[in-house]
Amino acid sequence: MRIDKYLWCTRYFKTRNQATEACRKGQVRINGDPCKPSREVLPTDKITLRKNQLEMQLTVLEIPEQRVGAKWVGLYRQDTTPAETLEEHRLIRSSQEYYRQKGTGRPTKKDRRDLESFTDDAE
Repeated sequence: MRIDKYLWCTRYFKTRNQATEACRKGQVRINGDPCKPSREVLPTDKITLRKNQLEMQLTVLEIPEQRVGAKWVGLYRQDTTPAETLEEHRLIRSSQEYYRQKGTGRPTKKDRRDLESFTDDAE
C-alpha cells in the first residue's frame, strides 16, 4: 500500500491529499529516509511523521484493506512516539493557551516586554 494511502487509512490525515502533501514536503520518513507519496509501506516499517510541530513515530503492524474506524486503528500500527516528546508538546500548548486566549488581539507593549523579559531569563 502507498504511504499516503496508509496514513489516510490509519487516520493520521483527514484527506489523502493532505497525506500526499506531507510526503512531498518531506514531513514523512520511512526507516529514516524521506519518501515520495507512492512509496510502498510494508509491515515492520518504522514511520516518522511531523504534524502540528510534533514528531510522531509509529511502526506498521499490518496493512488495512480500506480506511478503518478509530477503534480499529491500533490493529494496524503501534505508536512508538517517546513520552517526553508528547509531554513537551502538551506543555507548550498549555503555556500558549495560558498566556493569551485565542481572539484577544495583538499583544500590547507591556505584554511584549513581559514576554521578552521571560525569554531573556530562560537563557
